[in-house]
Amino acid sequence: MTRWNLTLGFSAALAFCNHPLMAVTPADSNPSISQSMYVEFTSFEYQGSDKLFEALRPSDSQFFNPIIPGFYPDPSICRVGSDYYLVNSSFSFFPGVPIFHSKDLLNWKQMGHVLDRPSQLNLQGLPVSDGIYAPAITFHDGLFYVITTNVHGIGNFYVTARNPAGPWSDPVQLQFDGIDPSFFFDDDGKVYVVHNNTPIGEPLYDGHRAIWLWNFDPKTKTVHNGRVIVNGGADISKKPSWIEGPHIFKRNGWYYLSCAEGGTGPKHSQVIFRTRSLDQPFEPAPHNPILTQRDLDPKRPNPVIALGHADMVETANGDWWAVFLGVRPYQGEKSNIGRETFMLPVKWDNDWPVILNRGDVLPRVVERPEIAPEPASSVPLRGSFTWTDRFDSKKLDLAWLFLRTPSRDWWSLTQKPGSLLISPQSVRLHSVAKKDVEANGNPSFIARRQQHHDFSASTTLSIEWATADSEAGLAALQNDTNYLFLGVRIKGGKAREIFLEKNTKKSASPETVTRSQLPEGVTKIELRMEGAGKDYALAYRTDKDSAWIYLAEKVDGSILSTQVAGGFVGTVVGMHVRTLTP
Repeated sequence: MTRWNLTLGFSAALAFCNHPLMAVTPADSNPSISQSMYVEFTSFEYQGSDKLFEALRPSDSQFFNPIIPGFYPDPSICRVGSDYYLVNSSFSFFPGVPIFHSKDLLNWKQMGHVLDRPSQLNLQGLPVSDGIYAPAITFHDGLFYVITTNVHGIGNFYVTARNPAGPWSDPVQLQFDGIDPSFFFDDDGKVYVVHNNTPIGEPLYDGHRAIWLWNFDPKTKTVHNGRVIVNGGADISKKPSWIEGPHIFKRNGWYYLSCAEGGTGPKHSQVIFRTRSLDQPFEPAPHNPILTQRDLDPKRPNPVIALGHADMVETANGDWWAVFLGVRPYQGEKSNIGRETFMLPVKWDNDWPVILNRGDVLPRVVERPEIAPEPASSVPLRGSFTWTDRFDSKKLDLAWLFLRTPSRDWWSLTQKPGSLLISPQSVRLHSVAKKDVEANGNPSFIARRQQHHDFSASTTLSIEWATADSEAGLAALQNDTNYLFLGVRIKGGKAREIFLEKNTKKSASPETVTRSQLPEGVTKIELRMEGAGKDYALAYRTDKDSAWIYLAEKVDGSILSTQVAGGFVGTVVGMHVRTLTP
C-alpha cells in the first residue's frame, strides 16, 4: 500500500472507494512484461514544503488556498445532497479527469478518474497540452454527466455514471466544434449545452471567440438549434479575448452565464451575464470582471495570478462558493507546478454575484464554509507533507499518471510483490515532439504531480535485479520538449554510469549535461531531485555511499515552467525507463 506521513497542516485525499486506476489487464494475468526484461524500483518518495502555509497557519475555522495544489486546473463542481464532486482537466495524461469527493468543500479525496479505460480515452500521438480540456460535471435525475473535449482527438463528448466512482460509460460524441462544453438541465425539462467556439463570420481580432448554446436531446443524444449567445465577451468594443469555460446556472428566476475571459495568463478573469429567458439576450454585469488579479502590482508579496475559469456551487444552507484556477509564481510569472484549484465565497449584490472585488488581493486564508467539518484523512493534499509509495499494493496509486494512453502493460506490481517492475521501450519522452513516436506506443514513464515549488523526489533502483539493458531513473517533465532526466545506464546487469539529460524546445536533441562513472558492484542506487523555485539539484547514493553525491546543482529548472515551455500543464515527476541509447 502507499504510505503517507503528514508533516504539517490540513490533509485531504483518502481514496473514497476501491476504484481501479484503469481497466488495462494487469501484467501478470496477461503477461506482456518479460520476465527477463525489466528494471526494478523499490520505492518512491515525494516531499513538499509550503513555506507560506507554515507562516500563516490557518486556524480550525479557516482554510488555506489553494484547496488542491499542483497541476489541477479548470475545476468544475456539483453538489448532490451533502456530497460535493470536483473534476479537473488532464490534457494528454492517462487516466483522464481526476474526480474528487468532499462533504465540507475542503477535505477533498480522490475517488478515481472518469476516463480510466483506453476505450474511453485515446491520446496516442498527442502533445502533452492537447487531450482533455475543461471537463464539466453535472448531476441530473440520478445520473452524473461529465462533458469535455479531447482536443485533436475525438472532439467534444460526454460520459455518464450512476456512481461517480465509476464505472463511467464510453464516450458519446457530440457534433459541434470548439471547446469547454457544459450541460445545463433546466427545471422545465429542457437540456442545453453551452461551449466556446469561433464567432459567426470572420473573427474581428486575435482572440475573438463566442459562446454558443445548443438544445440537447437526451433520447437521441444529439444537439440542435445552435446559436451564439455572447459574441466576443463582456464588452466587444474593448476587444475581449478568449471568452471560454462557460457554465449556466439559475437563481431567483435569473439564468446566469459565467465565463472565463482574457486567456489563461495574467490577464485571465471571470465575467458574468444574466437573462430572464434563454430565448432572450444575456446582459453583462456592470461590475465585470467578478474575479481577476490582472490590475494588481506584480511585485506584491506571494502573488497568485491568472485567476479565472470559475464554477459555482450552492450549499445546502443557501451559501454559494466558487472554485477556480490560479497560478503561484516563484519569479515573475514563472511557475513549474501549473494551474491549481482555489476557492472563495460568492457574494450577491442586487442579484449579481461577485467572487472578488476588483483590486482586492486573493486571500490565502479564508473562513471555512458553514458546513460541518469532515474528519481530516491521513492522505496529504495541501500544506507541507511527505508521500511515500513502497509498491506493495496490487494496483498503482491514484496519484500516478502515464504520458498518453498505454497500449500494452509495460509495468507490473504483482510480478514481484513489493516492487514496481518497468520494461524499457524505445519511445522517448520527446518522441511526439520529434514526430517519431512508435505506432501505439507511449514512453515507459510513471509520474505524479509536483505540488510545491520547494520539493524533493527520490526513487530507489535495485540494480541486482535489473535484467534489461536500459537507461532508467527519475524524470521531471513539463511537456514533450522540456524535461530533466537523471538516469542510470545499465548494461549486462551492471550499473555503468549516471547522467543528467536535459531537453528544451530550443534544443536540436536532448543534451547530456553531465555524467559520472559508477563503482563496480553497485546493487542499489537511490536517485534524488530537489527543487527550490527555479533551482534544481540532482543527486544519487549507491549502497557503497553513506551520503548523497550531487551530480549537478543550480540547474535551471525554469525550463519546466509554463512560461518557458509553453502549454497548459504543470510539471510531473516520476520513474522513466527506456532502451539503451545507441
